[in-house]
Amino acid sequence: MGETTVKPLDGQQGATSRGTESAPRESVTDPVEGTGTPGRWAPREVVGRLRTPRRPRLWFEILLIAVSYWTYSLIRNAVPEQKTQALRNADWIWRIEHDLGIAFEQSVNHALDSVTWLIVGMNYYYATLHFVVTLGVLVWLYRSHPGRYAAARLVLFATTAVALVGYYLYPLAPPRLMTGGNFIDTVKVHETWGSMASGDLKNMSNQYAAMPSMHIGWSLWCGLTIFALASVPWVRVLGLLYPVATLVVIVATANHFWLDAVGGMLCLAFGFTVARTWYGALPYTLPRLPSREATGAPAPEPSKA
Repeated sequence: MGETTVKPLDGQQGATSRGTESAPRESVTDPVEGTGTPGRWAPREVVGRLRTPRRPRLWFEILLIAVSYWTYSLIRNAVPEQKTQALRNADWIWRIEHDLGIAFEQSVNHALDSVTWLIVGMNYYYATLHFVVTLGVLVWLYRSHPGRYAAARLVLFATTAVALVGYYLYPLAPPRLMTGGNFIDTVKVHETWGSMASGDLKNMSNQYAAMPSMHIGWSLWCGLTIFALASVPWVRVLGLLYPVATLVVIVATANHFWLDAVGGMLCLAFGFTVARTWYGALPYTLPRLPSREATGAPAPEPSKA
């Protein structure tokens, strides 16, 4: 049989080869946002995440934090002050710690109260750094790590939200309010301003919302964030020392038991789980800057060469 020769149509071969060599990139619909906007490409690392971090907007963040903290305070203080149950729970916690051999709160409270300048400093530490450091870390994230800010903020918000459930379900008196506990209320004794639940400010806050400790939840969030993202070694070390110092302060001032701190850690673990589920990654592993799609910036034109 003779050979059969099939000739391509005019221009077909050239078009095929040109298409193979320099085919323009296809527009990819972002599976996260689902916009389908032509001319934008979803980076591979975004695929599979439930949400893509966006560049935060300053006015929105200020409003969100202010409203969220106001709501948190309103709900926390609206929880009925179940004094009898709170004192009963405090007695139970104290017995459990004795059984576990970790009932050192009273010794720490009395030892540090004997050093006036130290315990007074701890009273002011308890009253101020809880807010100052947390807000400082949020501002730092907003300015230096905008791609990680929203996810890290979600951790903090979820941690605080689940703590409200704890306040409602498990009212707990702090050690300084225990009946016959022989703890020293360091704010009252030294007449310093160190707790919203002591002295003249006691009527402004629920005194029986000690479990979990958000001083620990927030300070540990700050410490882990600084340790994970700071570039200066000594700053990273300070990040780790901050929640440790906070733990000593909340015990020395008789505002919390050790186990309240454990409750704060569990709440923080829940917060990280929520962020990991929502973004598909831990906050500190996300890109430092938001992706081009998240910021809404147009993609560069494909090369015509």
